[in-house]
Amino acid sequence: MRRLYRAIEAEDLPTGLEGKGRSVWMAYGYVLARREFNAIALHDCDILTYSRDILARLCYPVTNPSLDYDFCKGFYTRVTDKMHGRVTRLLVTPLIRALVKIIGFHPLLVFFDSFRYILAGEFSMDVNLARINKIPGDWGLEVGTLAEVYKNTSTNRVCQVDIAENYEHKHQELSPEDASKGLNKMCVDICKSIFRTLASEGIVFSDGFFKTLFATYARTAQDHLKRYEDDASINSLRFDRHEESLSVETFTKGIKTAAEVIMKDPLGVPLISSWDRVTAALPDILDRIREAVEEDNG
Repeated sequence: MRRLYRAIEAEDLPTGLEGKGRSVWMAYGYVLARREFNAIALHDCDILTYSRDILARLCYPVTNPSLDYDFCKGFYTRVTDKMHGRVTRLLVTPLIRALVKIIGFHPLLVFFDSFRYILAGEFSMDVNLARINKIPGDWGLEVGTLAEVYKNTSTNRVCQVDIAENYEHKHQELSPEDASKGLNKMCVDICKSIFRTLASEGIVFSDGFFKTLFATYARTAQDHLKRYEDDASINSLRFDRHEESLSVETFTKGIKTAAEVIMKDPLGVPLISSWDRVTAALPDILDRIREAVEEDNG
């Protein structure tokens, strides 16, 4: 496989760093190389309540010939004695709402805000969409994938589906003191992905813009936090106000870190090339991938 990565990089096509994004991208390549599937599905590998129903419900909208969807995003219920999904609740949703307050109506922000759980790692897509999508190589995978879907297909062919009655997975630490790991790193990567996607849509960023965003996000996040506290109270859920506030403070720092990176380097690390682009440079690459996988597993 390393030979294949080197061959692709020799054509000046980015393959990303080792990690989730590159693994997903190469998995796409292998599925495309098999030439016998019409859809690709992805889900996280740390699901503690996994069942085959999750996969069936995730794939159904894309694989049913009576329907007409290119992409399906999963969402789910997580029933415990407290609220979960801090990054979605306290970062992404308030950040998107803050951006709308500053930028005004923008179709991409409306698209992002329409998803019940924008950071869900579960989604399925038509193989032809997988062929033309570029892929982020970091924690921005979920948001970056939605940005590519927005660009490459009609929103009428995008849906979301409830994939589980109750869902649980392993949790990551907040890591407020270290922006290189945990939810802190996830925050920075997600924000960079959102900002770069908006820049590609023609939004102009400046120092003044980001200063306004920091203040608007902080106020919006605190408003959301109060609503969650009220929700928890009426539903008899545990709610740690200090921990939630610490999350907002950490995410605010993460947004600032991402903004600094964007101002210094608006393009950043290139997205991993689409397979449509790779096969244009190396027409036999998919056959070589299939042979390499079969050789490694022979």
